[in-house]
Amino acid sequence: MKKLPIGKQDFAELINKDCIYVDKTEILYKLISDGFYYFLSRPRRFGKSLTVSTLKEIFGGNKELFKSLWIYDKLDWKKYPIIYIDFSEIGVKELGTEQAILNELENIALKNNIKITGTTPGIKFRELIQALAKEAQVVILIDEYDKPIIDYMDNIPQAEMNREILKNFYSVLKGNDEYIKFLFITGVSKFSKVSIFSDLNHLNDITINPNFSVLTGYTEDDLEKYFSEYIALAQNELNEFFPDVKLAIKNWYNGYSWDGKKFVYNPFSLLNFFSNRRFDDYWFQTGTPTFLMKLLKENNYKASSLSEFETDISLFDKYEISDIQLIPLLFQTGYLTIKKYNILKASVILDYPNKEVQKSFENYIFSTFSEKHISENRKFLNDIIRALNSNDIAQFIHLFKILFKGIAYPHINNKENYYHSIFYLIIKLLGFDIETEVFTCDGRIDAAIKTDNHIYIIEFKLGKAKNAIEQIREKEYALKYANDGRKIILIGIGFSTKKKNVDDYIEESYNS
Repeated sequence: MKKLPIGKQDFAELINKDCIYVDKTEILYKLISDGFYYFLSRPRRFGKSLTVSTLKEIFGGNKELFKSLWIYDKLDWKKYPIIYIDFSEIGVKELGTEQAILNELENIALKNNIKITGTTPGIKFRELIQALAKEAQVVILIDEYDKPIIDYMDNIPQAEMNREILKNFYSVLKGNDEYIKFLFITGVSKFSKVSIFSDLNHLNDITINPNFSVLTGYTEDDLEKYFSEYIALAQNELNEFFPDVKLAIKNWYNGYSWDGKKFVYNPFSLLNFFSNRRFDDYWFQTGTPTFLMKLLKENNYKASSLSEFETDISLFDKYEISDIQLIPLLFQTGYLTIKKYNILKASVILDYPNKEVQKSFENYIFSTFSEKHISENRKFLNDIIRALNSNDIAQFIHLFKILFKGIAYPHINNKENYYHSIFYLIIKLLGFDIETEVFTCDGRIDAAIKTDNHIYIIEFKLGKAKNAIEQIREKEYALKYANDGRKIILIGIGFSTKKKNVDDYIEESYNS
């Protein structure tokens, strides 16, 4: 079997070490043939760097590396001068953004026996482009362009300072069009006031372009073609627990889409699964920015509201560093993805891509909201499971009181969304089937929890539980489940802003 390319982002190394390469060269050929200046946004660990590295070898004329790939006999394989900068590798944190860029430009100049004398990144960049272009038009490949901004989102003044440095650096590109053969820039987010977007109005943003929606990530066909031996190995080892391991893999790691039609697997998670043959949160464990969770709390989002979220597609166009919007950020960073795209309304339905992201993200949100880690509270959660399964509502409410009592006072914001989110996350993490904000003909149910023998219709109110239970009765929320066969229990829960906790509750059986 060919080796799994875990951690391999250099195309030449991947090929030379006989690793699996999922052939994307037909899409890259279209990219090269159809245009000149491109921008691509994708989440971390999603193949951006390998894509840039592959383009580097194509424009470097290294034909023999591609002898088994689609593109091999499609090009004249001319060699072009290349400026390749990976902002995740040039020492931005250690040296500062400006000095890191200056050093990298000097290194490229030295490798090409060129002397550049400029004292600012922009002047040096212009000198380098024009000097290299004496040989032939220059190919410019920039990976993780926004790294100096992303890494400082918890330090807005520094992020804005880095943005200004990048703006001056990238502004050089517009005036040097005649020297540039091809430009490809990747990043996670599309920040406004960075001149690649304001100055380069002919820069083609292919982030949600359907022609390039599977440029990164693995499709279902890719899985069959390149990983069949690894699937068989996993099936043999996990058959006792997963009779259809391929379906389990799909549920865990597929589901990312940038057009709402074609869906791909996360390469990092999939490769690690095949290596370990264990379902785990591989991509999520590589790091979730703390500023994202801070933003989530500041926006008072209900955790349940992040599923099937409809929004205008124009919301993804640009971001202001000082005014980051949560939903576009969750999309760009990979926690939400496009499930449907309505062309007529120019809107999209966003949702968690797969089980890995939803399970991990809800764990992370819970730990952020409640300041409790799931690993430390397994017994507590098991007690809640037993309470619900045995229809012991008094114990169920008691356990939630204990939970809210342990939350630090400053983190309770006295908004219904906050209490609702903690409740929802606990139930989801326990594995129960929960529906939230269920629409009926007369209103909207806060939550419906389904166990093997019961359905619990729950309404939350800041105030008294009697107001919550009266709403359930008046709106006849239980009618939706009347023919289910399981016993239906109505529960009204009142939260006290003074106590910062559950104040009272009322339960009653429903008789249709």
